[in-house]
Amino acid sequence: MTSVLVVDDSAFMRKMISEMLDNQPDIYVIDKARNGKDAVEKVKQLNPDVITMDVEMPVMSGIEALKEIMAENPKPVIMISSVTKEGADTTIKAMEYGAFDFISKPSGSISLDIHKVEKELIDKVRLASSVKVTKLTHSPAGKTAPDHLDPSIKTPKEGLKSGVSAMVVIGTSTGGPKALQKVLPQLPETFPHPVLVVQHMPEGFTKSLSERLDALSKIKVKEAENGEIIKKGVAYIAPGGYHLKVRRIGTSVAIHLDQSTSVNGHRPSVDVMFTSLSAVKLDKVIAVLMTGMGQDGKNGLLHLKKSVKTAAIAESESTAVVFGMPKAAIETNLVDEVKDIDAIAASLLKHS
Repeated sequence: MTSVLVVDDSAFMRKMISEMLDNQPDIYVIDKARNGKDAVEKVKQLNPDVITMDVEMPVMSGIEALKEIMAENPKPVIMISSVTKEGADTTIKAMEYGAFDFISKPSGSISLDIHKVEKELIDKVRLASSVKVTKLTHSPAGKTAPDHLDPSIKTPKEGLKSGVSAMVVIGTSTGGPKALQKVLPQLPETFPHPVLVVQHMPEGFTKSLSERLDALSKIKVKEAENGEIIKKGVAYIAPGGYHLKVRRIGTSVAIHLDQSTSVNGHRPSVDVMFTSLSAVKLDKVIAVLMTGMGQDGKNGLLHLKKSVKTAAIAESESTAVVFGMPKAAIETNLVDEVKDIDAIAASLLKHS
């Protein structure tokens, strides 16, 4: 049985979340807390297996409570977030501080329709209960980022813009925001290829993720926009709710975003991105599959390997928060290297 501490300042939300979890045969709510301070004390007293944590609360916010819990008594914490810009920014920070994952409330801070995310909540609680907390507590690699960075500093040099002949593509899901912080900031400003990233995430959060990664990285990181020409030395994050595809326009390659059917339950989908690259004449692709639940990326990797010279890298089980996606890729026997997260950037440079 998995014990869960439910933390929310709204009595209605505490009641709804608790009922959804208590209805499961393998999960029980050990207690509820109404603010972060209350949560920190109850974690010490009750030692729950998993915590669901509202982001915005009085007395002590969810993010402050998360920091204390991860420092003193680390547990898998699932943040419950609103889709406001501020809520999204805070959620990305929470991933950095060691939160296991997050769930986006369907509407405002008191979501009367919270039942819409019931399956997602239950699945994530079950997954969180099986995770080694040590994988969540490592501090982010690299420099501490300024909160704001002048984007003009990292405008790609004119000479790097045209003639894309090789590309890096990265697919990740649960644990991905922190994993991306271990990879993209290690790439030098002179990195010779574009980087396309699919991170499973709902609408409203990928912009905050791309801004945070941009602040941490030497290369430019941005949320992908439909129709833009892909440039070397820039990382493009697929926006939540859209598939990221590529298409050739003359000698250039452009981003194509669409809202066609979800694949593997996801939009954006790694398989869709990988498969679309198969149709673009490139000299080389470096494909990376990192931490995440499920098998997204496996079929796309099969397509890539058949159609274009592809170096495939998978994250190792020892560092992946969830080993599902890398494991599925490795089982195809088409992966060239299996690397700990801290060594993936060096592999990208080696294959470039």
